[in-house]
Amino acid sequence: MLIGGRAGDGINNAGAMVAQLLNRLGYRVYLYFDYPSLIRGGHNFAIVRGSERYIGAHRNHVDFVLALNRETIDRHRKDYSPDTVIIFNADQVKIAGNGVPVKAILAAEEAPEIMGNSAIIGAFARAAGIAWETVDRVFRAHMPKGTEKNLKVARNAYDQMIEIHPIGSCSNPPLSLLTGNEAIGVGLARSGMDAYISYPMTPSSSLLHFLAEQGPRLGIEVIHPENEIAVMLMALGFAYTGRRTAVGTSGGGFCLMTEGLSFAGMAELPVVLLVSQRTGPSTGLPTYTGQTELHFVMSAGQGEYPRFVVAPGDGQEALHWSAVAMNLAWKFQVPAFILADKTLSEGTYSVDPALVPPAAPDAVPVWDGSGEYRRYSDTPSGITPLAFPGRKGAVVKADSYAHDEAGITTEEGNMVDLMTRKRLRKGESLARETDRYAGVITSGAGDAGTALLCWGSTKGVCDEVGEDSGLKVIRPVVLCPFPLAQLKAALSGVGKLVAVEENATAQLATFVERYGIVADKKILRYNGRPFTPDELLAQLAGVI
Repeated sequence: MLIGGRAGDGINNAGAMVAQLLNRLGYRVYLYFDYPSLIRGGHNFAIVRGSERYIGAHRNHVDFVLALNRETIDRHRKDYSPDTVIIFNADQVKIAGNGVPVKAILAAEEAPEIMGNSAIIGAFARAAGIAWETVDRVFRAHMPKGTEKNLKVARNAYDQMIEIHPIGSCSNPPLSLLTGNEAIGVGLARSGMDAYISYPMTPSSSLLHFLAEQGPRLGIEVIHPENEIAVMLMALGFAYTGRRTAVGTSGGGFCLMTEGLSFAGMAELPVVLLVSQRTGPSTGLPTYTGQTELHFVMSAGQGEYPRFVVAPGDGQEALHWSAVAMNLAWKFQVPAFILADKTLSEGTYSVDPALVPPAAPDAVPVWDGSGEYRRYSDTPSGITPLAFPGRKGAVVKADSYAHDEAGITTEEGNMVDLMTRKRLRKGESLARETDRYAGVITSGAGDAGTALLCWGSTKGVCDEVGEDSGLKVIRPVVLCPFPLAQLKAALSGVGKLVAVEENATAQLATFVERYGIVADKKILRYNGRPFTPDELLAQLAGVI
């Protein structure tokens, strides 16, 4: 289903309501939202896809078009088939067909203009053969303001439409529908996050909005400082006092955070960073997607220090791995990255919380109060027991200089060497810990001789193509410390390796080449739009 109109027409909300209707019918849902970086004007559209299986990509053809203006009908003709049903606002589109007299319906129900989308949704539901009882339940559950009036508008349009293309239902139970950013926020909350600090930058901004709304209920302090430099330094201050904190940004904002990131590496302060990628360089395409910050995030900041980087592939994984990132950041006192992109952050997915492992805050090593407290005492694991300001008997020092075990600034060579080796040992301990997780995930045909190598949000399109085409799909989720042994095991029996990435330089394929793993073919997309299964299959035609 494609829903289109102008910016300000409520396209995303209308898409979310259609997604909930499909969810109630038992479909697994994926929603893609496309919009230009304009405050007013421009063409916005949402594509809602339902399937009996889990999905994470939209197709090139549409069964229904919900057009709030004529531009929507004209722009997307290439996606129509002879069976495509077009439902349109008859006040905006002057053609024959399934028009909805929105103004007349609003006048009849004495409803404001903002409720016009409810008429379109009601007409769609009837055309798709969705029972009114299902529409009623969805509106009551997901439209808390003006519910009764919206239902009257929707029912009026529902009664005027005829059933055209019934979509039926399937046997799956409804699930939670979460955007990737919402899933990340819930995962961070599950792992004990105390504070979220962010300066708005698409496509991470919706996490700030979500947590600002939900923060009081979750007991999370949410702060919007004046810029990204302040965000990072404030987060380090929170960590210094023992409060679990995360920050969110995109590539441009992360540029400003990198000096503070190195501060975290030197002072061994735990912090979680959501870096949600968009098309660059520089401002680039602010509201479109890309996978261009892999190398940047893996190596950002001056100096050498351990870090954890994970790239979840959908809402379900975002819910799980965001909690893991917070727990590992605190257990090992390192920066931890959740590397997302616009497709993941703003896409909506069916999520089953029952399938996500528990994520209570892991215990962290805490000073036992004996002897003199040394914030950076050398240990076999490289991990120093923590104490926080205000703890009796503890003087807790932290700054950006090289220091000794007590945190006193030093430039003495032997001590600098000792502290460097301590941090590197901590990285080795982190690598042993992450080996316990499934850092490389395989799907598709396990014994296939051809495999797709992908990462992040390309999971959805590659899993679908792999399943339908008999290909193996190999996807590193943990990117640092890199799970090389797991990747080599996954590659066993693979004769041809095809890298699928949404960047121009095949960043993951380039990274694994240092380990002697060379992709035979690279299929790349870098126009800001995600792959669809149809497009990926077409590019694979000459390879498999």
